Amino acid sequence: MLQIISKKRFLKDLLEDFVDIHCHILPGIDDGSKSVDESIILIKKMKQLGIKQFIATPHIMQDFYPNDDLSIGNAYQNLIANLTSKKLNNTVINPSAEYMMDHHFENLVKQNHIFPLKENYVLVEMSYFQPPINLQEIIHAMLMKDYIPVLAHPERYSYYQNKKEFYKTLKQYGCLFQLNLLSLSDHYGKSIQKIVMYLLEENLIDFVATDVHNENHVNKLSDLILTKNQKSLLPQIIETTKKTFLVS
Repeated sequence: MLQIISKKRFLKDLLEDFVDIHCHILPGIDDGSKSVDESIILIKKMKQLGIKQFIATPHIMQDFYPNDDLSIGNAYQNLIANLTSKKLNNTVINPSAEYMMDHHFENLVKQNHIFPLKENYVLVEMSYFQPPINLQEIIHAMLMKDYIPVLAHPERYSYYQNKKEFYKTLKQYGCLFQLNLLSLSDHYGKSIQKIVMYLLEENLIDFVATDVHNENHVNKLSDLILTKNQKSLLPQIIETTKKTFLVS
């Protein structure tokens, strides 16, 4: 009897020349890489996944990670200075940030004091416990300054799981959505994995990224096997991410 063996669909097979727009590879300034050596390990492993360029996005979260131009710039220069000695001098890394949408962020927007991902795209996040009370006003203030809010990992905000239609309201407000690639697996939980399929099937995801913080994240991404539906829905989003953020 002829047995049909289905080929496994690995995520890494779709990531050739990918631009990672959300990762925590700058050393020693947030909950990501703790040292230059750890950053180098992460970059080497991520390049093996097919990632061509990196936008480093340390947290700017005033109560926990009060980063600014100086701390981000110093960590970035420290990393860049070590790339050549590690034979990574052809690696493209650009500094940016992941902004918690809090009062401090509102002030930064007013002052036009923002590290965009590229051009006017700005990576933002919300608390995992509750959204900002004035969420719509913050988004509106960004748009008035010609910033485009890119909401990091919308699938991970559990308070939206039972009111999924609000995701469409957020899109109407002017938010773009960035999906964490690890959310395709059960890394963050099966409930989040289900939300991911809703967002993908409803065509609500604009970009994808790794949100890598440590070596374990990279290893899980390397081993991640896609479902048939995931494999059919992801390629166009991956291509859009590359085309939007690639630095030529």
